[in-house]
Amino acid sequence: MVSQEVAKKPMSIELPYKEGDWFAVPLRDGGFAVGLVARARRQGKILFGYFFGPRRASPPSLDELAGLSPKDALRALCFGDLGMIEQKWPIIGQLPCWSREEWPMQDFVRRDEISGRAWRVRYSDVDPSEVIAEEAISSENAELENDGLFGYGAVELLLTHLLSK
Repeated sequence: MVSQEVAKKPMSIELPYKEGDWFAVPLRDGGFAVGLVARARRQGKILFGYFFGPRRASPPSLDELAGLSPKDALRALCFGDLGMIEQKWPIIGQLPCWSREEWPMQDFVRRDEISGRAWRVRYSDVDPSEVIAEEAISSENAELENDGLFGYGAVELLLTHLLSK
Protein backbone atom coordinates (compact mmCIF):
# COMPACT_ATOMS: atom_id res chain seq x y z
CA MET A 1 0.00 0.00 0.00
CA VAL A 2 1.29 3.50 -0.92
CA SER A 3 1.41 5.96 1.94
CA GLN A 4 -0.63 9.14 1.56
CA GLU A 5 2.49 11.30 1.80
CA VAL A 6 4.13 9.52 -1.15
CA ALA A 7 0.90 9.61 -3.14
CA LYS A 8 0.62 13.41 -2.74
CA LYS A 9 4.07 14.18 -4.13
CA PRO A 10 3.96 15.30 -7.75
CA MET A 11 5.68 12.99 -10.17
CA SER A 12 8.87 14.46 -11.55
CA ILE A 13 9.32 13.69 -15.22
CA GLU A 14 12.71 13.49 -16.81
CA LEU A 15 12.59 15.68 -19.90
CA PRO A 16 14.80 14.63 -22.83
CA TYR A 17 16.03 18.21 -23.35
CA LYS A 18 17.20 21.26 -21.42
CA GLU A 19 17.97 24.87 -22.20
CA GLY A 20 20.95 25.12 -24.53
CA ASP A 21 20.22 21.84 -26.36
CA TRP A 22 20.36 21.64 -30.13
CA PHE A 23 17.81 19.40 -31.84
CA ALA A 24 16.93 18.37 -35.39
CA VAL A 25 13.54 19.07 -36.96
CA PRO A 26 12.53 16.72 -39.79
CA LEU A 27 11.18 18.58 -42.80
CA ARG A 28 8.03 17.28 -44.46
CA ASP A 29 9.69 16.91 -47.87
CA GLY A 30 12.96 15.42 -46.62
CA GLY A 31 15.99 16.63 -44.74
CA PHE A 32 16.32 18.49 -41.47
CA ALA A 33 16.41 21.98 -40.02
CA VAL A 34 17.85 22.59 -36.55
CA GLY A 35 16.62 24.33 -33.43
CA LEU A 36 17.99 25.44 -30.10
CA VAL A 37 16.01 25.35 -26.84
CA ALA A 38 16.51 28.85 -25.45
CA ARG A 39 13.84 28.75 -22.70
CA ALA A 40 12.05 25.83 -21.13
CA ARG A 41 9.46 25.60 -18.38
CA ARG A 42 10.49 23.32 -15.54
CA GLN A 43 7.45 21.13 -16.32
CA GLY A 44 8.16 21.16 -20.07
CA LYS A 45 5.40 21.43 -22.66
CA ILE A 46 6.03 25.02 -23.84
CA LEU A 47 9.45 26.17 -25.02
CA PHE A 48 11.00 29.15 -26.75
CA GLY A 49 13.68 28.51 -29.31
CA TYR A 50 15.59 29.58 -32.38
CA PHE A 51 15.33 27.69 -35.69
CA PHE A 52 17.98 27.51 -38.42
CA GLY A 53 18.61 26.38 -41.98
CA PRO A 54 19.97 25.40 -44.31
CA ARG A 55 18.24 22.14 -45.13
CA ARG A 56 20.52 19.27 -44.17
CA ALA A 57 20.35 15.68 -45.41
CA SER A 58 20.79 14.36 -41.85
CA PRO A 59 20.97 15.83 -38.34
CA PRO A 60 24.25 17.76 -38.04
CA SER A 61 26.96 17.28 -35.46
CA LEU A 62 27.56 19.84 -32.71
CA ASP A 63 30.70 20.96 -34.55
CA GLU A 64 28.62 21.85 -37.61
CA LEU A 65 26.50 24.19 -35.49
CA ALA A 66 29.43 26.09 -33.97
CA GLY A 67 29.22 29.79 -34.62
CA LEU A 68 25.44 30.01 -35.06
CA SER A 69 23.82 32.84 -33.13
CA PRO A 70 20.33 34.31 -32.74
CA LYS A 71 20.92 36.70 -35.64
CA ASP A 72 21.36 33.68 -37.97
CA ALA A 73 17.96 32.19 -37.08
CA LEU A 74 15.19 31.81 -39.64
CA ARG A 75 12.61 32.20 -36.88
CA ALA A 76 12.34 32.48 -33.10
CA LEU A 77 9.16 30.89 -31.76
CA CYS A 78 7.26 29.58 -28.77
CA PHE A 79 6.53 25.92 -29.49
CA GLY A 80 5.42 22.67 -27.94
CA ASP A 81 7.90 19.97 -26.93
CA LEU A 82 5.96 16.92 -28.18
CA GLY A 83 8.35 16.34 -31.10
CA MET A 84 11.20 15.83 -28.62
CA ILE A 85 9.08 13.93 -26.07
CA GLU A 86 7.99 11.46 -28.78
CA GLN A 87 11.59 11.28 -30.09
CA LYS A 88 10.58 12.58 -33.53
CA TRP A 89 12.98 15.50 -33.12
CA PRO A 90 16.40 14.05 -32.26
CA ILE A 91 18.45 15.85 -29.60
CA ILE A 92 21.89 16.66 -31.04
CA GLY A 93 23.53 17.85 -27.84
CA GLN A 94 24.25 20.79 -25.56
CA LEU A 95 25.65 24.05 -26.92
CA PRO A 96 29.14 24.36 -25.41
CA CYS A 97 29.33 27.30 -22.98
CA TRP A 98 25.54 27.79 -22.99
CA SER A 99 24.60 31.32 -21.87
CA ARG A 100 20.97 32.46 -21.55
CA GLU A 101 22.10 36.07 -21.97
CA GLU A 102 23.46 35.32 -25.47
CA TRP A 103 20.15 33.68 -26.49
CA PRO A 104 17.49 36.12 -25.20
CA MET A 105 13.77 35.62 -24.94
CA GLN A 106 12.30 37.79 -27.67
CA ASP A 107 9.25 40.01 -27.74
CA PHE A 108 6.43 39.26 -30.17
CA VAL A 109 3.65 41.22 -31.83
CA ARG A 110 -0.06 40.50 -31.62
CA ARG A 111 -2.15 42.14 -34.33
CA ASP A 112 -5.87 42.76 -34.73
CA GLU A 113 -6.36 42.67 -38.49
CA ILE A 114 -9.82 44.28 -38.30
CA SER A 115 -8.86 47.35 -36.28
CA GLY A 116 -5.24 47.50 -37.45
CA ARG A 117 -4.04 47.77 -33.85
CA ALA A 118 -0.94 45.97 -32.60
CA TRP A 119 0.61 45.09 -29.24
CA ARG A 120 4.13 44.15 -28.20
CA VAL A 121 3.92 40.98 -26.11
CA ARG A 122 6.62 40.07 -23.60
CA TYR A 123 6.84 36.62 -22.02
CA SER A 124 8.50 35.61 -18.78
CA ASP A 125 12.18 34.80 -19.07
CA VAL A 126 11.62 31.65 -16.99
CA ASP A 127 8.24 30.54 -18.35
CA PRO A 128 7.58 31.02 -22.08
CA SER A 129 3.87 30.38 -21.50
CA GLU A 130 3.42 33.38 -19.19
CA VAL A 131 2.71 36.81 -20.67
CA ILE A 132 4.19 39.43 -18.35
CA ALA A 133 3.51 42.60 -20.36
CA GLU A 134 1.61 43.93 -23.35
CA GLU A 135 1.87 47.43 -24.76
CA ALA A 136 0.17 49.07 -27.71
CA ILE A 137 2.53 49.82 -30.60
CA SER A 138 2.18 51.20 -34.10
CA SER A 139 1.18 48.45 -36.51
CA GLU A 140 3.49 49.90 -39.17
CA ASN A 141 6.49 49.67 -36.82
CA ALA A 142 5.71 46.15 -35.61
CA GLU A 143 8.64 44.22 -37.10
CA LEU A 144 8.59 41.51 -34.45
CA GLU A 145 7.68 37.86 -34.92
CA ASN A 146 3.95 37.22 -34.71
CA ASP A 147 2.80 36.00 -31.33
CA GLY A 148 1.58 32.43 -31.13
CA LEU A 149 2.30 28.93 -29.94
CA PHE A 150 3.33 26.41 -32.60
CA GLY A 151 2.72 22.69 -32.25
CA TYR A 152 5.54 20.47 -33.50
CA GLY A 153 3.72 19.74 -36.77
CA ALA A 154 3.24 23.46 -37.42
CA VAL A 155 6.97 24.05 -36.83
CA GLU A 156 7.81 21.29 -39.32
CA LEU A 157 5.45 22.78 -41.93
CA LEU A 158 6.75 26.33 -41.39
CA LEU A 159 10.40 25.30 -41.69
CA THR A 160 9.66 23.10 -44.72
CA HIS A 161 8.05 26.12 -46.39
CA LEU A 162 10.89 28.52 -45.43
CA LEU A 163 13.60 26.13 -46.61
CA SER A 164 11.84 25.32 -49.90
CA LYS A 165 12.21 28.86 -51.21
